[in-house]
Amino acid sequence: MKNINIPVFQKVSLIEKFNFYEYLSVMLDGWVTISETLDSVQTKIKKPFFKEKIRELQTYVSSGDSFSKSMKKIPQIFTSGEVSIVESGETTGKLSLSLANLSENLRKNHDLRSKIKAALTYPAIIFLFLVLAIIIVLTYVIPAVSQLFETSEVELPGATKALIATSNFVIYNWPLLLLFLATATLLFYGYKNTEKWRANLDYFILSLPLVGKVYKNYILASLSTNLGSLVSSGVPVVKSLSLTAKSLDNLVYETHLLEVMQKVSGWQKIVDSMQEVDEDHNIFPLDFLQMLSVWEKTASLDKVTKKLTDQYTREVNYSLWNLTKWIEPIAILIAGVFVLWFAFAIFWAILKVTQTVS
Repeated sequence: MKNINIPVFQKVSLIEKFNFYEYLSVMLDGWVTISETLDSVQTKIKKPFFKEKIRELQTYVSSGDSFSKSMKKIPQIFTSGEVSIVESGETTGKLSLSLANLSENLRKNHDLRSKIKAALTYPAIIFLFLVLAIIIVLTYVIPAVSQLFETSEVELPGATKALIATSNFVIYNWPLLLLFLATATLLFYGYKNTEKWRANLDYFILSLPLVGKVYKNYILASLSTNLGSLVSSGVPVVKSLSLTAKSLDNLVYETHLLEVMQKVSGWQKIVDSMQEVDEDHNIFPLDFLQMLSVWEKTASLDKVTKKLTDQYTREVNYSLWNLTKWIEPIAILIAGVFVLWFAFAIFWAILKVTQTVS
């Protein structure tokens, strides 16, 4: 039976994309035509959806369209920023170099995302096991222990009553709890795409003590990489700011960068514009602006953005280390509070029963 691919659920990973651009760059350096290169690259691609889109791309190119124009017809695969870099490479006659730079930048983004996911896996597992342990105690241990107190006429302590009531609530209302969690999840995913909720969510994440630092440094590293890649490829600064703003997938930074774009389009400098839209340096840190000012003075964008990317990648690594360092004590604290509550409630109740029997 033939597999049915539903486009809305299909996605091309960064690994597949930077390998695709790298292969194109190498083949074009060998004086192979773009149509022949696309025909050859299909043998390297395993995902059916991506292979199908490459066939469409080859069809457009064979019909006379340029590579960048063909990419525009497949927006579910190729972003506006990628199309602009390729279009600039075609204009300047340096398509192979543009594709190589694009592949390298996607590789950097992938490596940075992988580091963040790997670092956050450990805290997620810790809290998952902590929640499972609490659920097991509430649903199995507490009911077994509470049977000891049912036949006694002792007035149980408040902590014991609260513990038993919590256990009963979880046992007898777990379908409602699951329904509540499912409804909350659906509402969250339904409303997070609205502009107001996205802005509130982005502000909330950025304001978190530990996670916010990691997220902010990741955005600044991506901003440096994307902006530097676009401008150095020959894309106009105003258009580069617009494309970079949309590529960050953060409404807070997107809004600020679009304001910066409006000021830059009025012949104002980028650094001055960033300082005006963010006077407190909450969005664009002072050291970030100082490095960009070096670019405006020396026009050495490649070196400046590379240093910015390296700097904020290191900041991400340090923030992740700091986050994971605090996760274990916080998990132990939460577990300790619950264990103390459990021990105090049970042993105090046993003590009162023992005293009454005596």
